[in-house]
Amino acid sequence: MNKNKVSLRMIQYELRNVAGNPFVHIFGVGFPILLSIIITKSVSIEMPDNSYLGEVITSIFLGIGAVIPMATILMGYSSTCSQDIEKNIPLRMQLFGFNEKYTIINRLIAEFIYMTFAFLIYFIVGCNVIEIVMPVVSGVIIYFVCLYIFAAVLFILAHAIANLVKKFGLTYMITMLIYFGMMILSGMMGITVDKLPKSLRIVSNLLPSTYFTKDFYTVWIGKAYNFGPMIQSYIFFFAISGILIFIMIYNSKRNLH
Repeated sequence: MNKNKVSLRMIQYELRNVAGNPFVHIFGVGFPILLSIIITKSVSIEMPDNSYLGEVITSIFLGIGAVIPMATILMGYSSTCSQDIEKNIPLRMQLFGFNEKYTIINRLIAEFIYMTFAFLIYFIVGCNVIEIVMPVVSGVIIYFVCLYIFAAVLFILAHAIANLVKKFGLTYMITMLIYFGMMILSGMMGITVDKLPKSLRIVSNLLPSTYFTKDFYTVWIGKAYNFGPMIQSYIFFFAISGILIFIMIYNSKRNLH
């Protein structure tokens, strides 16, 4: 086995680590399914004869779908990574000749594979329980491309937090606060973005997750959509994650001297 490349064996190893984390099953698979069913059924009861019911339900379903990368990547990967750091596993792997860069890539691939299965389960259950509006092909492609870019940013953020904090308990607490904070500010918990105070709406507009909840239905059905604000939110998130990675690298170099 070549330790300095992306390999199937290492991806399988990392995938077992992902699947062995109970948090990702609870918050990344079960919770979004349960939340989407509860909220959409409540909306259906409140507005049974509304002509916009399909649009509202589909918007809710698509928005809650963004919870999956937030749970599997942000919470799941950060908790696994911090536990590894506490046990000095990254250092041991380097001593045995495993290149850190390829280890991270293998982990990212494993996280994306698990997340893909989580999305499959979410949509299979959703399509059988919730009457969502059928999309156009381009809408589905754009939706998942945006989600996987979001997941990649969350992976960078999770890696930085875990390596800066280095403790599982504190890392889990921080990512849990970010997770639920993003859900609330993005309108996934029953409070729509337009009902938030003005100061919180400003913060909400800086979160990519907000745009999945607020108006991604437009893309889903193939209508024209202004991606400008959403791209700005990605740039903001990339910038925050990049700054944290820079601080992480600086601290690691300083500790070596």
